[in-house]
Amino acid sequence: MISVSDARSALLQLTQQMEVEHVPLAQAAGRVLAQEVSARRDQPPFSASAMDGYAVNAAEVELHAMFQVIGEAAAGHLFVGKLQAGPAVRSFTGAPVPQGADFVVIQEDVGRKKDLITILNQPGTSTKIRPLGGDFRQGQALTAPRVLRPADVALLASMNIPEVPVRRRPVVALISTGDELVMPGDTPGPDQIIASNTFGLKAMLDESGADTRILPIAKDKISSLRMAFSLATTADLVVTIGGASVGDHDLVAQVAADLGMERSFYKVAMRPGKPLMAGRMDGIPMVGLPGNPVSAMVCGHIFLLPMIRNMLGLGIAPKQIATAHLTHALAANGPREHYMRAEVIEDEISVFYNQDSSLLTVLSSANALLVRPPNDPARQAGEPLGYLPI
Repeated sequence: MISVSDARSALLQLTQQMEVEHVPLAQAAGRVLAQEVSARRDQPPFSASAMDGYAVNAAEVELHAMFQVIGEAAAGHLFVGKLQAGPAVRSFTGAPVPQGADFVVIQEDVGRKKDLITILNQPGTSTKIRPLGGDFRQGQALTAPRVLRPADVALLASMNIPEVPVRRRPVVALISTGDELVMPGDTPGPDQIIASNTFGLKAMLDESGADTRILPIAKDKISSLRMAFSLATTADLVVTIGGASVGDHDLVAQVAADLGMERSFYKVAMRPGKPLMAGRMDGIPMVGLPGNPVSAMVCGHIFLLPMIRNMLGLGIAPKQIATAHLTHALAANGPREHYMRAEVIEDEISVFYNQDSSLLTVLSSANALLVRPPNDPARQAGEPLGYLPI
């Protein structure tokens, strides 16, 4: 049995970064930018009016000054010609500032009669002009790696980038095992339950950037497990759920070994999630998760998400531990690292009383996993403790 940190290190060593592919900008949100991308133009590409008003020469701007309006500039429609001393050009927000102008008097500060305007209010010192390249200049880079947020996609569009280099989404094959399982919507027999882990893990992994595929449930038969593994040969990561323990019906380890899996480790000193197995089979990383729903989901947070991050080129750092103050006393922890379902409200953390690893209702109510180190002593209310947000 190995420690959580050793297990995570071993799992990360099984993974490798996905190759780079180019996708249309409209499909780039949520993807991981794989390479630095440089702007192909300045933004704005010209000095632009920041407000509706009148473009004039700044040296002539003073209270009660008068100007003759000789033309108009609007967004997408520049004023042709050079502005000389004396006249003004009606200028709308986003319009190119006419050549020779370096100040926009906003329309609220002027009075107009036909083609003559008079500055009636103090115009202030702001020029109301957005300078050429004020946002970014040609060649300025968006650095990688990063998960592309909506704001990043907008920036890439403004940089005139129609296609984006991203890491390919790692394909994860999920194989639930056990005669007792049926899919949601099916009618379970009197001795069967619904396969819930598969769908929780798929949601978790897809949210982290994977392309997760649910394979048919493998029965507790060698032939059924062999068939399931044969369907996963094109995946980048194979995850089995259940059947990784040492019972008479736990056949995953045996079948995986028969198929040539090189085992990396088996069993981790943690609660929940002790019967965790990992290795490589035909060059593909394989992780065998325990079958209890909470155990599988906790292992997903602790182990699978860092693996996906590493495959996407985002680095191997696990989730950052946050700190909150305990609202009640806790007994001493045992010899295994314990991830306890808890609720954090502001800077206080409350641990749920029932930590049974089969209770999805408790996991659904939790927004944190309190992390108890091995042999952690008893804790009192008010003590600061570390937790993982989930």
